[in-house]
This record gives sequence, structure tokens and C-alpha cells, in this order.
Amino acid sequence: MDHEDRQLSLERIVVTVVELLHAEGVDGLKMRRLADRLGAGAMSLYWHVGNKEAVFDLALDSVLEYRAPPGIVASEDWREDIVHILEDWRAGMLRHPWSASLLPRRALGPNILSRLELLSKTLSGAGVTDADLNVAIWSLWNYVIGATITRANFDLSDDDRAAAQQRLTGLSQHYPTIERSRLLLDNDWDGAFRKGLDFLLDGLAPRP
Repeated sequence: MDHEDRQLSLERIVVTVVELLHAEGVDGLKMRRLADRLGAGAMSLYWHVGNKEAVFDLALDSVLEYRAPPGIVASEDWREDIVHILEDWRAGMLRHPWSASLLPRRALGPNILSRLELLSKTLSGAGVTDADLNVAIWSLWNYVIGATITRANFDLSDDDRAAAQQRLTGLSQHYPTIERSRLLLDNDWDGAFRKGLDFLLDGLAPRP
């Protein structure tokens, strides 16, 4: 089997894994099921991927690929660049909800490392010092992952949100502030993500 055939087969494996993860979830992915979907024997599958952990690594990294728009590295607006990098990251994970649960326990593949490198380079170019760079990166990482998991877990229907807010209203003597702000009715996930990111970036902006 030559390299080209092997690479094409690996790409097909990754596409099929992603399809199965959408259908079955992380716990439902079985190597035998994957082999059957590919029309291949288990031994043939293991020729390309050593084990299920490697399958997860490949699938996760494939959905975290960042296709930067032309000129983003040379942009003079560092905030706009970072917002694009992180909004694209969040959107990709929301399209593949299983990815959020896999990311904390997976080996970091080339796509996520490339994204982190671009993020680091952009922050560094904006004047974030080396002493603060790692803190900045992990703060943004935590924000994206937290926002993604929250969005996925709290995607309630309008009726469910209304019922939750009504219950909170009945308990307003205990929780007056969040009842007054109508927290449980707020479903502007995209707006909250962008505004919260602005808060973070305000703190990262180099002081004059």
C-alpha cells in the first residue's frame, strides 16, 4: 500500500469517526462498529490507527482545524484577529458537541497547536509580555471551553427557560439580583460570548 492510498484511507477513517461520534456520542464509538461502517476488518483498521485513543485524537484534531482568512496574520487589529480565532474555535466545537468533552483529556494535535501558536503570536505582537503570555493563553482557552460546554448544556427551549425563570421569581427573596436581571431567560449566547471576550481582551490590552 503506497503513501497516497494510506493517506486517503486515513482521511476516510477520520470522516467516518466524526459521523459516528455525531450519531453515537463518545461512549457509543466502538472499533468494531467503525470497522463495519468502513467495510473493513478490524485488523485492517488497526493498520492505520493503533487504538481507540488514536481515533479520538484524530477526530478531535480534524474538527479543530482553523482556516484563517487571508491576511489575518498581517492584520493591524490584534483584537479583531483574536476574536475571529476564538469565535471560529467555539463555533467549530458547537458544530461537534462531543469535542468539548474530549479536548481536556486528549493529546494536542497539530491543528489545535497551530491555533494556539497563532493566538500566541498575535498576543505577543500586540504587546503581551512573555511573562504574561501563558496566563493569557490559558485564560482564553478556559473561556472558550467553558462557554462551549455551558452553551451545549443549557440549550433549553423557550418554555423551559420561562418555567425556570418563573420558579426563580417565586424564590426572589433568596436570589433577588439574578431574578431581577432575568438571568434564566437570557439566551443571547453569541452576544454574551463576544461581550465577555471583550472584557477579557480589555484586561489583556497593554497598558500605555
